[in-house]
Amino acid sequence: MHSEVVVVMDPIGSIRIAKDSTFAMLLEAQRRGLRISYVVPGGLSVADGIAQARLAPLTVRDDPADWYELGPESHRALGPGDLVLMRKDPPVDAEFVHDTQILTLAQRAGARVVNDPQGLRDMNEKLAALEFPQCCPPSLVSREAAALKAFVQEHGEAVVKPLDGMGGRSIFRTRVGDPNLNVILETLTGGNRSLVVAQRYLPEIVDGDKRILLVDGEPVDYCLARIPQGDEFRGNLAAGGRGEGRPLTERDRWIAAQVGPELKRRGMVFVGLDVIGDWLTEVNVTSPTCIRELDAQFGLNIAGLLFDALERQAGQPHAAGQ
Repeated sequence: MHSEVVVVMDPIGSIRIAKDSTFAMLLEAQRRGLRISYVVPGGLSVADGIAQARLAPLTVRDDPADWYELGPESHRALGPGDLVLMRKDPPVDAEFVHDTQILTLAQRAGARVVNDPQGLRDMNEKLAALEFPQCCPPSLVSREAAALKAFVQEHGEAVVKPLDGMGGRSIFRTRVGDPNLNVILETLTGGNRSLVVAQRYLPEIVDGDKRILLVDGEPVDYCLARIPQGDEFRGNLAAGGRGEGRPLTERDRWIAAQVGPELKRRGMVFVGLDVIGDWLTEVNVTSPTCIRELDAQFGLNIAGLLFDALERQAGQPHAAGQ
């Protein structure tokens, strides 16, 4: 039984509540009568093998002028009764990995951690999609600029991006004959030192980069198509894309059925798939978003579905929306 939600996230004072999925989860937890504690940034630690956290009681309000209130800080071990929401944004750098290692200790002590910290370490969001090659466009992951250039030449046009980015940052669209191709690859690979993913360019991006949310391996019935604006080729909302809700297509559901069972097996309870046209391009496991937009457009309660799933797993039935 979960008696307290412990949230590990980026500073709550800097979020945009109209678009923040973690905030939607916190509102739902509070609606269900669960206590919420906010891990003060940098507040995870280990003492004699016991995972601990510096916590502040948190109250949330759906008010863009005054959306949270923190109580006095305390320090305690994490363990039974704690539902830890690990919702820090990428990059998955050394500090992120260290936090997941601490949360693995909390898990062993009896806390529930969502998403599973081992899965967060194992599943790079760009590489994870390639575990399902039947769903993906032609792709290459390499440190070698020459190999990446050959990939572009083979396919005529490609998108190249680092493995640890988010929000459309450092994503380049390039093609055969692009005078900037060499410098793009030199920059992204750091001179053949860093892995880069190249994917065949998908012209269907003009119709949107679809975010499909999975809750415990099952897709939400609607996705958010993030549509590029103006002369921008990136659909990411952070890059200025416009979000348009749509029902899932048969192909969307097929992709979800291909990846959902494995994600569920790994403890990835809340996941965002990125799909362009008919092709899976990323599997987002760290802090997937788009709950608020889909809830607003279709009258959904996706965070409610998430807590329903968690309570079923804990043997505590509770219907979403009640």
